[in-house]
Amino acid sequence: MALTETHWRSLFQERDFRRLWMVGFSIFVVRWLETLAVGVFAYNATGSAFIVAMLTMLRLLPMGLFGAFLGAAAERMDLRRAQILILVMQILASSVIAALALLDMIAVWHLAVAAFINGVGWAADNPVRRAMIGAVVGPARMGAAMSIDVGTSNASRMLGPTLGGVLLALLGLDGTFVLATLLYLPALIAALLLPRTARSAASRPAPVLARIAEGLAAVRADPRLSGTLMITLIYNLFGWPFTSMIPVIGKDQLALGPQGVGILASMDGVGSLLGAVLITLFIGPALYRRCYLGGVTLYMAMVIAFALIPNPWFAGLALILVGIGGSGFGIMQPTLIYLATPVELRSRVLGLLSVCIGMGPIGFIGLGIAAEFLGAPMATALMAGCGLVALAATHRYWKHISGG
Repeated sequence: MALTETHWRSLFQERDFRRLWMVGFSIFVVRWLETLAVGVFAYNATGSAFIVAMLTMLRLLPMGLFGAFLGAAAERMDLRRAQILILVMQILASSVIAALALLDMIAVWHLAVAAFINGVGWAADNPVRRAMIGAVVGPARMGAAMSIDVGTSNASRMLGPTLGGVLLALLGLDGTFVLATLLYLPALIAALLLPRTARSAASRPAPVLARIAEGLAAVRADPRLSGTLMITLIYNLFGWPFTSMIPVIGKDQLALGPQGVGILASMDGVGSLLGAVLITLFIGPALYRRCYLGGVTLYMAMVIAFALIPNPWFAGLALILVGIGGSGFGIMQPTLIYLATPVELRSRVLGLLSVCIGMGPIGFIGLGIAAEFLGAPMATALMAGCGLVALAATHRYWKHISGG
């Protein structure tokens, strides 16, 4: 169902939904701000595209390592306490980087450790915060709530990189991470004001490994779920890694400074926000499958265009189209999962979704190695081209996806 004004008002009239939305908004903005700032700083410091790719990869690695366990464990947690711990961990990581930068003691390995810690928070946020959203809004409004959540993430991809590029140019890495720490504080306050959540009585006896097995069985049994996760895997192996090359391509091929790279990176967010609006207005359940698959296809094709275009204006336009395609993927992914998954299995399947997202580090490593030998533009285009081939080759896995 398209997200109407009535849905917006209904959801934002819920006090706890507003608080969870604030938590997500702060996390999203800081995520993109730090990713851009770290990428530009690391490339200026090392001149290595591989190092830049590895720093971005470390943010995704915890999803692959811990996603399934976090998804299964989420049903046994006090989710409010878990969300608070996630935020405190991320605040500490950002504040330590800010302090090291202020003392002029920062090294690339410090950024690597912080990226991994924040990646753990990212992996936990998916099953924890979204499970809390589901408890607040109920199944009937979950699709609308996910549209708002993903739309907020898309909007942050416009604000975060621009802010990161400007701050890095004006204040340096220390000022960027000081602001990142401050931006987490509204989220922490909102999380502290959330009511305590209780585990359901039915969920207590089953151990975590048994829950993971049940989630895997549900995915194997339903071609809609297995197809959706297959597309997610392809996107994160062949498409998503290109984001680590934006600072490299922006600096070397397009001759942009930190502010210019930040604005360039934000074009993806502009397209994502535009795509979210278009989906809200025009996409109903009958078109979910086409939106999902078409979004991934457009994303891969426009990544190739971005990598090979030497003009910054046209490269920016390509990134807007990348964002539109990514929006179709990003909004439809959790929507299709929720439509196809029984209520009692949703946290477990979301954890498996995190694992598929967490396979992205393989793509980041491959892209980083290829960029060292072929250059960032050619390696990026080649990776996205392989994604289109993989999409065509796996038709039998995703042809049963349906939004109905």
